[in-house]
Amino acid sequence: MNKNYIPLYRKYRPQTIEQIVGQEHIKKALANAIEMNRISHAYLFTGPRGTGKTSTARIFAKSLNCEKGPTINPCNECENCRNITNSIPIDVIEIDAASNRSVNDADEIIQKVALAPVQSRYKIYIIDEVHMLTNQAFNALLKTLEEPPKNVIFILATTEVHKVLDTIKSRCQRFDFKRITTDDIAKHLRYISDKEDINITDDALRYIAQNSAGGMRDSIALLDQLSVLNSTSEAISVDDINRLLGRLSFQSLTSLFEAIASSKQNEALDILNSIYNQGNEPSQILSNLLEYFRNSLIIKSVGNNDVTGVVQLNEEQIKILQDKVKTLEVHQIISLIDKCAAYIKELKQTANPKLWLDVAILDLANLTENTKLEDLQKRITSLESGAPAKMVNASAYNTPPSPVMKQEVKRPTMPPRPVIQDSAPQSKQNTTATSKPAINTTEEDVLNQSVPMSKPAPANGVKALWVKLLENITSFPSRAILKQQALPVKIASDEVIVSIKNPSWLKQFGPEGTKNHFIVEASNALFPGKTPKVIVRAPQAGDDKLRAESKTDDDDLPAPAPAKKPLVHDNPPEMNDEEVKAVVTQKEQITKSAPQTNAQSKTIDSRIQNAKAEMSKIASNPDSSYHTDNVNMVMDLFEGKFID
Repeated sequence: MNKNYIPLYRKYRPQTIEQIVGQEHIKKALANAIEMNRISHAYLFTGPRGTGKTSTARIFAKSLNCEKGPTINPCNECENCRNITNSIPIDVIEIDAASNRSVNDADEIIQKVALAPVQSRYKIYIIDEVHMLTNQAFNALLKTLEEPPKNVIFILATTEVHKVLDTIKSRCQRFDFKRITTDDIAKHLRYISDKEDINITDDALRYIAQNSAGGMRDSIALLDQLSVLNSTSEAISVDDINRLLGRLSFQSLTSLFEAIASSKQNEALDILNSIYNQGNEPSQILSNLLEYFRNSLIIKSVGNNDVTGVVQLNEEQIKILQDKVKTLEVHQIISLIDKCAAYIKELKQTANPKLWLDVAILDLANLTENTKLEDLQKRITSLESGAPAKMVNASAYNTPPSPVMKQEVKRPTMPPRPVIQDSAPQSKQNTTATSKPAINTTEEDVLNQSVPMSKPAPANGVKALWVKLLENITSFPSRAILKQQALPVKIASDEVIVSIKNPSWLKQFGPEGTKNHFIVEASNALFPGKTPKVIVRAPQAGDDKLRAESKTDDDDLPAPAPAKKPLVHDNPPEMNDEEVKAVVTQKEQITKSAPQTNAQSKTIDSRIQNAKAEMSKIASNPDSSYHTDNVNMVMDLFEGKFID
């Protein structure tokens, strides 16, 4: 056993400013500060882990305290340089704020700050993970940090700068370390592997760099771990890295993706079982699959543009994926990402991850049917949100327009029409306490309105209520399972009975199952103010009969949105001869004042005949509770009077 073994990330830690990888802006700023002798009393280094914050702080301290300095190229041979390299705390003190975070630790620092350096120009305090200090410790350091004694320098390092007090940040010169690029990491790893005689492919080095999240330390540590697989006959490959990290190979993910994209559920399950039997965890499988979907979406979106630096794939893999996504649309891949992310969240809460892994793959492999349903749902939503023309201009009525009448219907421009006014005798108007103002509209304007005329279907049947209950289930995977595996038996305000044939699903959604609360919450939401008894059981012989007899009173259902009540009299008054004559006269005046084309005249006459036919039906049944919106508007316009 080699007792002198040093991990590679320590062995190849940079020792000079020039050796720092990927932080050119910081290297230049610190080098200029040293050459111009403009050294601040406090610095704040922030950035992701493994990007060189602590190493840069040590190099900066070494440059300032080197016996041949201050210099941007410390000798690394003098006693001061060796002490810093070996972490011997004489005049450069490194403090881990995670374990020295209290106000007492801060007071101890303040007491020692007053002491002069022992053998160096500066006494330098490097406080790592400074965001871990308590607010009391921060406040204790404020005065010392703002006006430290001569020859004392503070270098604060943190990965979470947002947790550092603003009063601390304002007293420091801040340097932000960025993530190191994949190319820079791969180049440095090649340098180390050549030095250490590690036989590894360039693709493997790039794969290491892509999986290190821009951190050099993590990349070198992984290379060190892979070095035990080193062989003179065979180079370390990407597959070796996947096996070591427990990741799925690109070939396995591609095969699974093909089965999902072609909606081959049996094939997808076979591939999944093969991957699972290799020792891969369900969460790891879905996470790798989600990353594969993400790469597919990027490649599909950008087309033939270069995505080498965006996706964690080599050129050959990118070409393969470009060919695989040709049959898919962008919205389909986004749907796969949404579903996969939802199932990953579900896996964290379940006691049976393999069960939900199977469900996830089966659901994802139903891509064609799912996207058809989603497209249909979007079309239905679009049609429901679409609205016909606005109501006629009746600004004299201080009532808001109906929400379903917002979109104006384009029609041929017509000449202006005279105003229709009530032509009843003046004596009759005088006897009325209040009279309606005139409405600036015409017969054609009223009849040209496009209003839906279909009567809504009754919503108290078991199937309709089951659809509403499923909509109230908040868990997308649970809703999908119930939609496929469960049948409603009875849905009422006092009792909700659901049957599930599959024993596994019955156990999950049964009274003692972990998913039962979804059905209970959805039932309570369906019947506000009531708490129906929820029964989830296996199918029984009398379910069909009970389902047929089950019906919910309308009073138990949530009240629908209030609709505009038409102004219809229960017993519409008959028009006397004078009123009929006045209406006929006005109609003739309108026709004379605005001549119409033959086509327009036929269209208007046809609509007038249709409206008259509908009003004749209503007149024969005055107690009818339902009228079309066209008829309601006409009756509203003429104050409920039926016109022949």
